[in-house]
Amino acid sequence: MGIKTFRPYTPSRRKMTSLDYSEITKDTPEKSLLAKKIKTAGRNNQGKITVRHHGGGNKQKYRLVDFRRNSKDGMAAKVLAIEYDPNRTANIALICYTDGTKSYILAPVGLTVGMEVVSGNEAEAKVGNCLPLSNIPVGAEIHNIELVPGRGGQMVRSAGVTAQLMAKEGKFAILRLPSGEMRMVPIICRATIGTVGNIEHNLVNIGKAGRKRHMGIRPTVRGSVMNPNDHPHGGGEGKCGIGRPGPSTPWGKPALGLKTRNSKKKSNRLIIRRKNGRAIK
Repeated sequence: MGIKTFRPYTPSRRKMTSLDYSEITKDTPEKSLLAKKIKTAGRNNQGKITVRHHGGGNKQKYRLVDFRRNSKDGMAAKVLAIEYDPNRTANIALICYTDGTKSYILAPVGLTVGMEVVSGNEAEAKVGNCLPLSNIPVGAEIHNIELVPGRGGQMVRSAGVTAQLMAKEGKFAILRLPSGEMRMVPIICRATIGTVGNIEHNLVNIGKAGRKRHMGIRPTVRGSVMNPNDHPHGGGEGKCGIGRPGPSTPWGKPALGLKTRNSKKKSNRLIIRRKNGRAIK
């Protein structure tokens, strides 16, 4: 898809851009693959805000995307349409198996209407097919990668991202993730061939606050402009600093740079190199 610009008849329109949605071939979603999406506005069952900056936004329904792709192994499916999904940055593809069952999958780059996709051990390593890492050639670009066999794809699902299969060693495959991290994944886990589509998504300029409100994102206020009873950074005369050795969250916890990953996490042994280039000890 390309990027669409607008005639600057208002200040907000001057730098605002959007996708032209030229890849989208169907406007209305498949009713049988929709589910209700309840909005909580960041509040828990007591009505207290537990996640800030959530609220409002347009009404949405959740699309039931098949991340497992293990129910119709060996059965070919034809791509019926490429659709927009408001719940993710990537587009989704509506496919129909030979027995008439319809499903949604992530739409990779190069997948078009009329193509056929297959999943399973015998599937060919081509765009849109889902197969175990053991059957994927080294060097291939993949997405929608499982961490636990049968659980469904959990990694590399955002628009425009891809991982690369670097090597296979015994029971594990070594992957290079979009962040640069090198990680081992069980070789019996499945992945889908190709790069996730909608690669121009990160080039869109929102342009005005109203578009963020349509997404359900409320305004974010800096702590340094608050009062001291509202934020640790607040208070002071004029434009002063935060008055602390380092930045803090509204609740006084260290922010921006504090390592939050558990050093005893079991999956640390599967990470060969972190995204900062350092090896896990």
